[in-house]
Amino acid sequence: MSSGTPAATPVTACRSCGGPAPRLFLSLGSTPIANRLVRADGLDATDPSFPLEVGFCEACTLVQLTHELPALEIFDADYPYFSSFSDMLVRHSEKHVIDLIASRNLGPDSLVVEVASNDGYLLKAFVERGIPVLGIEPTPGPAAAARAAGVPTREEFFGAELAQRLVAEGLKADVIIANNVMAHVPDLNSFVEGFRILLADDGLVDVENPGVGALLAHTEFDTVYHEHFCYFSTIAVQSLMRRHGLELVGVEEFAELHGGTLRWSMQHAAAAKPTASVDSVLGAEHDAGLATFDRYATFGDDVRAVQQDLVALLRGLRAEGRTIAAYGAAAKGATLLNSSGITTDLIDFVVDRNTHKQGRYIPGARLPILDPAALLERQPDYLLLLAWNVKKEIMAQQEEYAARGGRFIVPVPRPVVL
Repeated sequence: MSSGTPAATPVTACRSCGGPAPRLFLSLGSTPIANRLVRADGLDATDPSFPLEVGFCEACTLVQLTHELPALEIFDADYPYFSSFSDMLVRHSEKHVIDLIASRNLGPDSLVVEVASNDGYLLKAFVERGIPVLGIEPTPGPAAAARAAGVPTREEFFGAELAQRLVAEGLKADVIIANNVMAHVPDLNSFVEGFRILLADDGLVDVENPGVGALLAHTEFDTVYHEHFCYFSTIAVQSLMRRHGLELVGVEEFAELHGGTLRWSMQHAAAAKPTASVDSVLGAEHDAGLATFDRYATFGDDVRAVQQDLVALLRGLRAEGRTIAAYGAAAKGATLLNSSGITTDLIDFVVDRNTHKQGRYIPGARLPILDPAALLERQPDYLLLLAWNVKKEIMAQQEEYAARGGRFIVPVPRPVVL
């Protein structure tokens, strides 16, 4: 973490195509950096906050933040996200590994590179099967955890310059995986150019990110935070990849993962043989209006309605003397709480399985983060699922809490009590 308060820089040109500045359609006010959890000895200090606004590029359709913070301010030495704490994500990733080994005929002479490999949760499934890997992970804690798990890891940001160095070392990737990272990249063109440089002639790139279509359809405004610079449609991804000589060859949809995730598969244009899924998804996105500003224009009104309904629900329960806790000290939770004005007056505490987060506080809202065992110890009447994207996993874990009379609140697409 740097000293002093960083500046949020207004975006004056599209991050992808370089066209005019994105056209604003959603403002969530000024919020703290979502993953900068507060330590107990920092509670007397004020959390710096920055504009959190989203716009649409009318040239290439990319949805993106209208302000930018330096990446090192967001992905600092204290970065707390460790992928292995999500059982659903680990299962999803292992299936991806098994499918890639079969479809790409991977073996001991192959190389799989994962960009933003986090704590090695995915690559260790390749290692266990005797396939060489290399993880690229800029945050020290997850990178150290990956190495401890036997996953070779470079502690760097990925881009064209690093890709050139790896090629100079004699490396070429048969498969490049980039899951839940492309949204986190301010310099998209260097990032994708890195794919082109590092990828073997007949290699495959798989990129996963939540799709902007699901964000709109399900009012998933809490997936917006400073760490997510961009929000992708397949239309925008195709434009970006073609600029760097890569071609979409497949698109898969995972409706239950992170609120609606897309996996885009790319190859060098000369080797590409697109499947029918590409035209199918592109057609559906055009039909849904994702290529025009009109589809985004009223999204801010939809968001405000959800926020107002949620706050009214929580206040009503508090007025009845009910106790309320929350589950999931995720970045989306910080956005939902801070942009809606929800603090300790409505929520007593948050629980999270991630031991690296326990004992700290949500920035801005300043809710204490406890071990999930606190739910049975304190038995709050209601549990707000901030990590609603894994609600089935959470509710399965908390069967005893529910058996004792606990109720769950799911905040999006509209607040409901289960």
